[in-house]
Amino acid sequence: MPELPEVETVRRGLNRVTLNQDIRGGQVLLQRSIAYPDSVEDFWQGLTGNQIGQWRRRGKYLLAQLKTATGTSAGWLGVHLRMTGQLLWVAIEEPVIKHCRVRIMLDDRELRFVDQRTFGRLWWIPPGQKPEMIMTGLNKLGPEPFESEFSPEYLYQATRHRVRPIKNALLDQRLVAGVGNIYADEALFISGIRPDTPSGRLGQSRLRQLHAAVQQVLQASIEAGGTTFSDFRDVHGVNGNYGGVAWVYDRKGEPCRTCATPIERIKLAGRSSHYCPRCQR
Repeated sequence: MPELPEVETVRRGLNRVTLNQDIRGGQVLLQRSIAYPDSVEDFWQGLTGNQIGQWRRRGKYLLAQLKTATGTSAGWLGVHLRMTGQLLWVAIEEPVIKHCRVRIMLDDRELRFVDQRTFGRLWWIPPGQKPEMIMTGLNKLGPEPFESEFSPEYLYQATRHRVRPIKNALLDQRLVAGVGNIYADEALFISGIRPDTPSGRLGQSRLRQLHAAVQQVLQASIEAGGTTFSDFRDVHGVNGNYGGVAWVYDRKGEPCRTCATPIERIKLAGRSSHYCPRCQR
C-alpha cells in the first residue's frame, strides 16, 4: 500500500501537471471506485466544467481543491489509493490498460485512476461541505509526522503503559498519520528497537530516537520518490527509488547493511515485520 512518501510524491507530481486544468468530463469504468456521491452522473456533474486547484495530502489521502472559472469554490476531489491505486498523467490517445477504473479528461491530457485490486476510492465533496464530513476516515487520523503535534513527548504519552508492540503502534493511523509497514520497519531499525517490543517498555530517550528515525526515513524516501516493491508509480509511471536502499524491509535472509547478520521476519497482528536480531534490541 502506498504510504506517506508515495502519496506525497504523487501530490507533488499532480501539482506540477494538473494545476488550473479544466475538467472536461470523463468515464467511470468501475462504479465502485466512486465512493461519493452514489450516482456516477452526480459525480461528473460536480467535476465537469471546474478547474483543479492545489492538491493537498492528509495521511494517505489526497484532496484537490476544485474551483469555478471565476475562482469560487466548487468543492473537492478526494482520492485514496489504498493497496494498488495509481494516478497516471497520460495522453488522451494512450491505450486504456486493463485495470484503469476512472478517466478524468483535462485540457489536453487525462488523469487515469488505475487500480488492480479495486480497493481505491474517489470522492466528490460538494462546495460548502468539509471533506471530513464525507471522507469519514479523515476524522480518525492522528498528527502528521512532520507537524509539531507529533513530538517526542506526544509519542511518549501515547505509548506509555501500553502493551501492544511498538510496530503495531506505529501502524495505528490514530497515533501518527501516513506511516505504514515499510517505514515503520525502517524507523525501528534506525532507532535500534525490535518491532515486537511492548510500547510501554520504551522510555523517553528511546522514543526520542524513534521519533527522529520516523522523520528521517520518511524524508529520505520522499527525496527518493517513494518506494516501489510492486505497484507504486508516480504520475508519469516512474518507480520510486527508496526500495533499493531499504535497511530491512523485504530483505529477509539478506545481510544487515550494518552488521551482516541475516535479516529476520516475524508476524505481528498479521503483518510482516523485518528486523536485524543483532542491531535491534
